[in-house]
Amino acid sequence: MESPFKPDILRGKVALLTGGASGIGFEISTQFGKHGASIAVMGRRKTVVDSAVASLRSLGIPAVGFAGDVRKQEDAKRVVESTIEHFGKLDILVNAAAGNFLVSPEDLSPNGFRTVMDIDSVGTFTMCHEALHYLKKGGPGRSSDDSGGMILNISATLHYTAAWYQIHVAAAKAAVDAITRNLALEWGTDYDIRVNGIAPGPINDTAGQRKLGPDEIKSKTRGMMPLFKLGEKWDVAVAALYLASNAGKYVNGTTLVVDGGLWLSHPRHLPKEEVKMLSRVVEKRARAAPTGVPSSKL
Repeated sequence: MESPFKPDILRGKVALLTGGASGIGFEISTQFGKHGASIAVMGRRKTVVDSAVASLRSLGIPAVGFAGDVRKQEDAKRVVESTIEHFGKLDILVNAAAGNFLVSPEDLSPNGFRTVMDIDSVGTFTMCHEALHYLKKGGPGRSSDDSGGMILNISATLHYTAAWYQIHVAAAKAAVDAITRNLALEWGTDYDIRVNGIAPGPINDTAGQRKLGPDEIKSKTRGMMPLFKLGEKWDVAVAALYLASNAGKYVNGTTLVVDGGLWLSHPRHLPKEEVKMLSRVVEKRARAAPTGVPSSKL
């Protein structure tokens, strides 16, 4: 789809994206690059990172990639510093690295739970921690006229209520949202850094959707979706563009839900026509029933 934004809204910006070599992260990398940003991507698999960088460069986007694991502080530090060495500064950090799979709580090992927490929650904080020195107002590579940078954390809606077979991710993303709000408060105040999040719903053609919504169960859930369709990676990427650009310069501490209203939905227990018929029957019964109010003796 054609972007609703001008092609230069991120001109001169440098963005580092964890998980930026595949899925939603890669689409954000692509859209940021198409709108003027220089891109650094970080991922655990070097072959995937190299392929993503080649694709970005084929579009004329200045791009570089680094293999690294967000769970390791030394990797986070090395990748942030390598980004600075290559581009001279850092304006935007996107934390999109994540792990997920379907599992019931009793079948989930503590190690499996910890792994997802380490990637999603601890990894998000670790990257923020290592990037602070460069994102803060007056940091290396930032002119005296520049505001602080911006952090964008990719979250989810699973923890807003509860979700089947997702206790590990719900806990991890709840922590990510807490990180977003607390850093927005403290780093917004002290360092002029905006910190926001995006909570995508089910997004088509992603590894997450293939794991969590395979074809075997997709047809059973589609009828519960308010817009009756899956989202696209583009939907999340343009939301990220809004938050990263000057259009979102007064937005801080917010997690933007991009799910078509899905998290608000519940199964429809009765079709509309049955509800109409039942409502008439119940109303008629209620009118015919005794009121239960004793008659007056006056």
